[in-house]
Amino acid sequence: MLKTIGRAVLKVLRSARVFERVANSSWRRNRLLILCYHGVARGDEHLWRPHLYMHPSLFRQRLELLKRGNYNVLPLATALARLRQQDLPERSVAITFDDGAFDFYDQAYPLVKSYGFPVTVYQTTYYSEYSKPVFNLICSYMLWKRRGSVLPDGKPIGLPGSLDLKTEARRIEIVRSLLRTSEADGMTGAQRNDLAARLAELLHLDYDQILANRTLQLMNRDEIALLAAEGVDFQLHTHRHSTPIDEKLFRKEIQDNRRYLPQSGRNAVHFCYPSGVYRDDFLPWLQAEGVISATTCNPGLASGDADPFLLPRLVDTSEISAVEFESWLTGIRPLLRSPKPAPRIVPIAAGRSSQVMID
Repeated sequence: MLKTIGRAVLKVLRSARVFERVANSSWRRNRLLILCYHGVARGDEHLWRPHLYMHPSLFRQRLELLKRGNYNVLPLATALARLRQQDLPERSVAITFDDGAFDFYDQAYPLVKSYGFPVTVYQTTYYSEYSKPVFNLICSYMLWKRRGSVLPDGKPIGLPGSLDLKTEARRIEIVRSLLRTSEADGMTGAQRNDLAARLAELLHLDYDQILANRTLQLMNRDEIALLAAEGVDFQLHTHRHSTPIDEKLFRKEIQDNRRYLPQSGRNAVHFCYPSGVYRDDFLPWLQAEGVISATTCNPGLASGDADPFLLPRLVDTSEISAVEFESWLTGIRPLLRSPKPAPRIVPIAAGRSSQVMID
């Protein structure tokens, strides 16, 4: 109800040309909107996780709004440099994608390219090296595909008793149990994939077809190199989508991640916090690794005096209406009141340092 009222208010403000006045203001000119995306659906992923995935037609509508509204979509590095110099063009925007999933290569990039917009991918790389579906995501997705059912016996995947898939809460708990089991047993990536295959068999899903479709996989080295050659900017997102609180391990994540980006690794000096999770400790560690900026999932527009290691972004999702999206582009949305925190993002889990929270 409150969301509906809020959208109605925004529509009134847009009709009264308040959107346009704010978009043309010096206040907006001195600020940068960094857009954050995660995935563009290749099938029904947007129905499974609307806060992660967007239907291609909706993503195209977002790009069309940028074009029609005469927004200046800048390369991230250029935008941040001009932000610091207080030399931004009017209506400045940067587009970023987190994780670097195969659907970026297959769905998102062709659309971005058709509009001639620059784009940055914060690429996590463990699952790029290991061409299999991201374990926690594929388990969640497959359980969702069989939502509403009850499995009589969970023993084939190491879980006791029957498995009730009727509610999201129960499906989340099953994924958490599988992750705990894989962590406790010290499973390798191959062993986790075998466990996912057993889950697929239990659910009567064709896992070979899932693999062939590249469902919930990341871009591989060749795909990254090809897009880098076309001008896509690849930046840092840790190797294992993990932010250890130990300095040595944290810095190793950056080092391993940077080494994997052969076409753009020497220019990889911009970072995105996996799942939007950050601590004060991380800032000097990032600086020690030569990183010069870091983005969060905190909603807002970046100003020239913003901490370059705590830059806000708008996490755009299927649940944001067109008028809400426009309110962020123009800059009016953050002027109305403090926005709600960004939704928790389903993290990419990898190796033995996975982050397993699924909200």
